[in-house]
Amino acid sequence: MILSCQNISKSFGTDVIIDGGSFHIEEHEKAAVVGINGAGKTTLLRIIVGEMEPDTGVVALSKGSTIGYLEQHQDVNSTATIYDELLSVKQDLLQMEHRLRMIEHEMKHTSGDALGQLMEQYNRISTEFEHKNGYAIQSEVVGVLKGLGFSENDFGKQICTLSGGQKTRVALGKLLLSSPDILLLDEPINHLDLSSIAWLETYLLNYSGAVIIVAHDRYFLNKVVSKVIELDNGKITSFSGNYTDYAQKKAQLREAAWKAYLNQQQEIKHQEAVIAKLKSFNREKSIKRAESREKMLEKIEVLEKPVELRADMHLRFSPQITSGNDVLSVEHLSKSFPGNPLFDDLNFTISRGEKVAIIGDNGTGKTTILKILNELEKADKGAFTLGSKVHIGYYDQEHQLLHMDKTLVEEISDVYPDMTGTEIRNVLASFLFTGDDVFKRVHDLSGGERGRLALAKLMLSKANFLILDEPTNHLDITSKEILEEAIRNYTGTVLYVSHDRYFINQTASRILELKNRTLINYIGNYDYYLEKVEELTKAYASSLASDPADSAPKQPSSKTDWAKQKEEQAKERKRQNELKKTEDRITELEERDKEIDEQMALEEVFTDVSKCVQLSKEKAAIAEELETLYEKWEELSE
Repeated sequence: MILSCQNISKSFGTDVIIDGGSFHIEEHEKAAVVGINGAGKTTLLRIIVGEMEPDTGVVALSKGSTIGYLEQHQDVNSTATIYDELLSVKQDLLQMEHRLRMIEHEMKHTSGDALGQLMEQYNRISTEFEHKNGYAIQSEVVGVLKGLGFSENDFGKQICTLSGGQKTRVALGKLLLSSPDILLLDEPINHLDLSSIAWLETYLLNYSGAVIIVAHDRYFLNKVVSKVIELDNGKITSFSGNYTDYAQKKAQLREAAWKAYLNQQQEIKHQEAVIAKLKSFNREKSIKRAESREKMLEKIEVLEKPVELRADMHLRFSPQITSGNDVLSVEHLSKSFPGNPLFDDLNFTISRGEKVAIIGDNGTGKTTILKILNELEKADKGAFTLGSKVHIGYYDQEHQLLHMDKTLVEEISDVYPDMTGTEIRNVLASFLFTGDDVFKRVHDLSGGERGRLALAKLMLSKANFLILDEPTNHLDITSKEILEEAIRNYTGTVLYVSHDRYFINQTASRILELKNRTLINYIGNYDYYLEKVEELTKAYASSLASDPADSAPKQPSSKTDWAKQKEEQAKERKRQNELKKTEDRITELEERDKEIDEQMALEEVFTDVSKCVQLSKEKAAIAEELETLYEKWEELSE
């Protein structure tokens, strides 16, 4: 065990954030801290690193362990370059390397015993330098920078010139290179694109130390963590497994708690009815029996009513009118900024009812496409056409469409003047703004609160074509799930940009990947995209990668092409299912084969002839079946 938190409590005024919670982290363990916004996740991390004192309880680290903490927001104004800032983490190794070079120079002009001493010193330092992987300093720094989405052109930029998101990526890179025994990461993927998130997943899975992560990306948590620490109404509960395992166990516990509560309530009502009936008999014996039941009832430990998270948050998108079948047609769209060409000759169409996600690396122009469609940005070339009766509802990730100086009530009433005060309050209440919250200024809201307000305005718009830019940013997992359900049930059309792979998987019926300045079309959700990404990237984006002046071949858009792609998708899924079954059976047989070897090494087995014969026959049968399965696996893998 590398970290232990015992009986941790923390309150701010009358608000109890953590109420006597305990958990521990083993060496090399990867754990997530989850809970709704405001549950106290960041507070818990700050208590662990010692930035905040708990009201009660103890945080204990194993002796000699180091801890590193990534905060959500970074305010670094160093004049150092990005590369030098990360290289500074390896200062001890750089000094060691400098000392080796100096000794090498001295040895050229030294002899006798002095030379022997220098050689001994050189061997000792070089052994330590090699042990600490000193010869790979530069490649390690470059690997982390590129993994976090920095190009070589970025390496020379000064830290003070970077955006907040870029500074956070620099801080994350420095932390990873410093390799503490425990990594505490507070929303580490907020400013990463899909490829950088995938890189970080692999990095953390192979990280030798322990990791504690606060993140709302369920795909990321499923891939990385093996333990979930939940903060719920001040209580801390640990669950083994990834996020999906936690969600399933949590649902089972919630269902069991509701059943127990309802059964107890039913029993209490039943006993109260019996007591009232006995008393109504007005007989001494009946009254005594009633009093006896009353005493038993008083001894019952009444269960608290389970709290349903976000049970009072209601989100439902309802188009006021139905659009035509052809919602959007984009033809030959191009856009570039000085020294930064984004995309060339984009062509795609969207039909009524489709849920289309645009994905791609940071800086490729995804948000720019949405801005062009909302006439907030002009295209260099090309045009787009909206279909009959199409009404757009737009959600921008920076919430620039919100007016910072207005109150929440004003933000709604100024757009919808016909709504009464009561109606506005009811809408805001359905997005968890109650009481005096409705008179807060927009600039006083957190990122998650602004997101909920923007969703409330979007819901009221009754648009039939929703264009959403990173709609899940700043939302906690429960709010994301509510948004997912609303989009799945929405009868209109949706086009959105998102880095949240779980959200994409739950809501998208089609994916457009912006890569090498062109769009690649995938008819399916994120799982399907992962199956086909390499094949279709080669088919549709490779020519631009080799020669930017050439136009990329157009992705299939006709019904015939779509039908063919769906047929290919069905075949590919069938192959993947067969491959999975084969791999599972191979694993099962190999494990059994190992068990047989272990059994046959036991004295009570190898001295039992009949048992040995039986196990030998089973081992031979396993070998025969494995041979067939290995061949089948090879065929399916091809």
